[in-house]
Amino acid sequence: MKFFLDTAIIDEIRDANATGLLDGVTTNPSLIKKSGRDFFEVIAEIAAEVDGPVSAETVAADHETMLKEGLKCAKIADNIAVKVPLTIDGLKTCKALRAEGIMVNVTLCFSANQALLAAKAGATFISPFVGRHDDVGFDGMDLIADIRQIYDNYEFDTEILVASVRHPVHVLQSAQIGADVATFPHSVMQKLAAHPLTDKGLAAFEKDWADTGFSILD
Repeated sequence: MKFFLDTAIIDEIRDANATGLLDGVTTNPSLIKKSGRDFFEVIAEIAAEVDGPVSAETVAADHETMLKEGLKCAKIADNIAVKVPLTIDGLKTCKALRAEGIMVNVTLCFSANQALLAAKAGATFISPFVGRHDDVGFDGMDLIADIRQIYDNYEFDTEILVASVRHPVHVLQSAQIGADVATFPHSVMQKLAAHPLTDKGLAAFEKDWADTGFSILD
């Protein structure tokens, strides 16, 4: 499964990229606002930092304006995936951008029917929001399982990009179901590597090593 970082903070991206585990980045208007930087400047910097897809989101509601925004975003770098909402106008824009060979991430997906429409429109990625789904009393991972089954039934190429990931269990369950990508905050990526028994074992090894008086570097 691919790991994307959901952020527009370049220092977080550089830290994650240094691990060799980062496959791409997703952004949205809220994350751009949080960065406090110019949209085009920060997207260009992120795209230069990572080799994989970098999602840049359109903000228009109508197809014609959304398409113009998408085409402009795609010119920032070759690895830009234009994000469009899962609306009829967004699906029209998805089809038009894909016809131009541009990667498209269809976002704000909350039902398997919506995911089916996105795949038929040729989406590169579909972004179901599991955390927000959980917030309103539904099981977000059931949605991922439904999408996986439908996509496998018809051999759709659209990649399932699990979004609104709140904790490591979301990542684990996404991998178990067979999602293609999970995108999550920097904090979740750090938690994936954390375990109290690892910390306990390291503390014991460090104490025992100090008792030997040896040094590997001397």
